[in-house]
Amino acid sequence: MQNDTIVAIATANGIGSIAIIRLSGDDALLIAKKLSHKENFKNRYATLTNIYNIQNELIDESIVIYFQGPHSFTAEDVVEIQCHGGYIVAQSILKAALEAGARLANAGEFSKRAFFNGRIDLSEAEAIAQLIEAKSEDAAKILASQMKGSLKEFIEEVRDDIIHILAYSEVTIDYAEEDLPEDLVAQIKAKLDTLYKLLQKTLIASESRAGLMQGFRVAIVGKPNVGKSSLLNALLNYNRAIVSDIAGTTRDTIEEQVKIGTHLIRIVDTAGIREAEDAIEKIGIERSLEAIKQSDIVIALFDGSREADEEDRQIIELLNAHAAEKEKIIIKNKVDLPQKFQMSDISFDMELNSKDDVSALISKLQEIMDRNNLSDEIMLISERQISAVRETMQNIEESYEPLEMQELEIFSFHLNEAIKAMASITRPFENDEMLDKMFGSFCLGK
Repeated sequence: MQNDTIVAIATANGIGSIAIIRLSGDDALLIAKKLSHKENFKNRYATLTNIYNIQNELIDESIVIYFQGPHSFTAEDVVEIQCHGGYIVAQSILKAALEAGARLANAGEFSKRAFFNGRIDLSEAEAIAQLIEAKSEDAAKILASQMKGSLKEFIEEVRDDIIHILAYSEVTIDYAEEDLPEDLVAQIKAKLDTLYKLLQKTLIASESRAGLMQGFRVAIVGKPNVGKSSLLNALLNYNRAIVSDIAGTTRDTIEEQVKIGTHLIRIVDTAGIREAEDAIEKIGIERSLEAIKQSDIVIALFDGSREADEEDRQIIELLNAHAAEKEKIIIKNKVDLPQKFQMSDISFDMELNSKDDVSALISKLQEIMDRNNLSDEIMLISERQISAVRETMQNIEESYEPLEMQELEIFSFHLNEAIKAMASITRPFENDEMLDKMFGSFCLGK
């Protein structure tokens, strides 16, 4: 219930210098007084005090900070207890707070309260959640901007523009028996065109930069024994994958994270793609194909020391079929050996020896990822936001025909639906199930 005082550990599990236990609700200060045996806490001041359990046994010496509502994150009374890090101390204070009258917070419940109390809107809440898991410095900058309300301002501007257009229609409905001036219809259509193009530009930019938010996925593909595992080891700078001359050594996909430039990326070393009779190897190859479909960048590796064969041609066909619209880096590997590879319909982006120096590949990967870096464009950061913009655009499209036919009631209906869709990005109060699902994906204590 909203009136309950909730508590959770707000820092990650594990050993650290400090841990933070957060309370929010009407009894937050009262519970802090019970745990500390102190009567006075000054608003927004750090107070060094002992923390006791219900049996009056000392747990730790901690810092307690009281944030008086509504000037807090949740707009309720909030208390944060900063204790020494470690599992036992934080859990002991959490248990004491529960015994003193608090209840354990659900995942995302602090942010949910901030939303319902008008402290933040839904776009700002999503930015907070994603900032914790940001995969690049540019993503963090975008999310920090959205926490300050940049997306909210954009949504309000679009919404106001649609309302302004709707006003033309609503005013003239009373005069439906008279034809609208042709120049008025043209003016309305021109305004809708401008809005549609703005939303389309935002949508395209957001979809093209999805890897910036979620972390770029890079798949390494090729037939067996072209050096995929060696390349992965070189990029990671340690021996993660087993390297051997036996075809089929890598029988499943191997995933690892590495930072390149300002980006944290996930590299997937796939099983060698070929016609396989071994059931386990077949499963590995199927997962390799799935890895290609899900990747943002595909590195295709070919062995320069061997003659091109049907398996190499299958790799080219695979790229054309499943990675035509993706960023690709085509590499001739093992250039330190005598070269035999020839294929007329392939153009290499670079040549290297994956056991020696892969700096050119690292530079190329960084170049591709930096193309999607921070710009002045507004970015949609979740599938929910993208769907809302798509729905808005669809309603704008569907409004053109009734506008031309001067069927103003239908035209107004579509514009009202467009307004609802845009507003849902910031404050969709009418969908409690969606809100529960969204905030339930947040971290506990956030």
